[in-house]
Amino acid sequence: MDEFLEVVIQEHRVRERRESDGDALDFVDILLDLQRENASRTPIEDDTIKAIVVDMFGAGTQTTFAVLERTMAELIRNPETMKTLQNEVREVVGRKDEIDEQDLEKMPYLKAVLKESLRLHSPSPLLIPRELTQDTKVLGYDVASGTRVMINVWAISRDPSLWENPEEFRPERFLEMSTDFRGLHFEFTPFGAGRRGCPGVTFAVAVDELVLAKLVQNFDFKLLDGAKLKELDVSESNGKCPLLVVATPYVC
Repeated sequence: MDEFLEVVIQEHRVRERRESDGDALDFVDILLDLQRENASRTPIEDDTIKAIVVDMFGAGTQTTFAVLERTMAELIRNPETMKTLQNEVREVVGRKDEIDEQDLEKMPYLKAVLKESLRLHSPSPLLIPRELTQDTKVLGYDVASGTRVMINVWAISRDPSLWENPEEFRPERFLEMSTDFRGLHFEFTPFGAGRRGCPGVTFAVAVDELVLAKLVQNFDFKLLDGAKLKELDVSESNGKCPLLVVATPYVC
């Protein structure tokens, strides 16, 4: 990985593209610009740029496929929900081969399914640790500066005082409320909130919506022979019980 990123950096350094060239700058171009601008003050090493790129790849892939896998698992465990979603997507798309952003905006149930999946299976159950920069008081408790704080969004999203039948996978709940994951509703913050919220939320949601829509548009799914729906493991783990299904092409 280090050797590959070294080649990427050197290729970008040779080109030294600027916005004035008429081409949009990519992520590495911007990081190299920051490196040049800060050379005399706080130098940014090449290794730092490589680490940031690796972080972006990791944060933008592992969490995304984890959400998709758990969403598919919940849909397969709930065949009626799967059928409702497939009907919506196939009706909106019709006989088109491709799905675009305009199509996604006409799929409220698809969005509700992803929200419900994020509620039950947040890809980062404890988010990213925060550290207080000053003494503060929270609900009557004194919390000292430097204290590390973990936000248990997994527990908050399953709190029966906040959610009706919280252990049930029921996307319809999000058709009946305006609660969203953009950081304005603290009972539902799978991407965090405030200035330290996930910077990739828009990208992640767009990818998850598009991939999920394409999957249910083009395929019907069932478990391997002999497997029972209620025995499908949707517990929070990494790689412990991979989702194995039979995908059959759908012919309209």
